[in-house]
Order: sequence, then C-alpha cells, then structure tokens
Amino acid sequence: MTMGLNEITGIIIEESISIHRELGPGLMESVYEEALYVCLIERGLNVERQVAIPVYLKGKKLEVGFRADLIVEGLVIIELKSTEVVAPVHYKKLLTYLKLSSLPVGLVINFYVDLLKNGIKRIAN
Repeated sequence: MTMGLNEITGIIIEESISIHRELGPGLMESVYEEALYVCLIERGLNVERQVAIPVYLKGKKLEVGFRADLIVEGLVIIELKSTEVVAPVHYKKLLTYLKLSSLPVGLVINFYVDLLKNGIKRIAN
C-alpha cells in the first residue's frame, strides 16, 4: 500500500512536533534535520538528505542548483528553519524548488517558535 500526500505530510508534522517537544526551540537547523531524518526513517519512510536539484535554463543544465534539506517518499520537500522570523521569500523559494523539481508539495518547518504548529506551512506546486 502506498501512502498519499496527506498521510506523508501528517507523519512529517507529527514527528516534527514530537522532536520540538523533546528538544525545544533554538538549536541549529542541522540538529533538527538529523533528528527528523532518523524519526522518518524509523517510521518506514524513504527519506533523502541534502538532495542536489539541478536547474535548467533554455534546456541547458546550469552548474549551480540547490539542495533540498529533506525529500520524503520522492514527493515532499522539507525546508527546515530555526530562525526568529521566516521571511516571505523563504516560502517563495520553496515554491520555486517545487517547480524546478516537479514535486507536488513542500513544508517549511521553523523549529524556533514556541508552539511548532505555528511554525509549519504547507506549500503546493
């Protein structure tokens, strides 16, 4: 049985909240990335870290690109933050990542907030 997007994002959010409750806000993004990676793998999801996504212009691959913090089940890009303010440009950046990678959904998760549900935003391509 394959999982749908809502089930996958639900597990990601559930595990993120669990991590935030245990570790609290204010650690480096890399700590939350490692923790979320481990938790999602333990839940049986296929997770890739720091995935290079190429950028093409007029059909030519550019020598630059971007790295997705985490990609889950080849469907969801997770952009992790640990910052006081997530600027609107971060959401636009994730939308661009989704378009470049042709993936359907992304999550910006900011672990710096007091209540994690206030630090999660889902973005659809």
